[in-house]
Amino acid sequence: MPINDQLLIKIMIEPVAMKDFFITFFSSALIIMAGASYALLFAWSKVKPKLSIKLSAYLSYLILLAAVYQLTLAANLDGSWRIISYLMVIGYFFAPIAIWHLCKQTHDEPDLTTTLEKNNE
Repeated sequence: MPINDQLLIKIMIEPVAMKDFFITFFSSALIIMAGASYALLFAWSKVKPKLSIKLSAYLSYLILLAAVYQLTLAANLDGSWRIISYLMVIGYFFAPIAIWHLCKQTHDEPDLTTTLEKNNE
């Protein structure tokens, strides 16, 4: 089915309809806020292990998922763009976990101080 030229020009000029502008704006802001709170609450739950903090982190991630879903609908992301959006949000779930393990491995090395002390002796 061929796309007529006026529809193609409208799609190219107006990727987000004006009626969806505020939905796009607020869902984008919610993605930033929920993503930041997920990472912060996850790190806080590792420093101070409490179930309520960990559940709050996962609740923030669920809000992030809902905001990404709403943004893909409002911004008319279809096909591969929608798949990329979902892959990114799934990857963001594992990013704080990987960063936590990386920090733990690089900072919990007891031989580092003893090696430096041995070199100075």
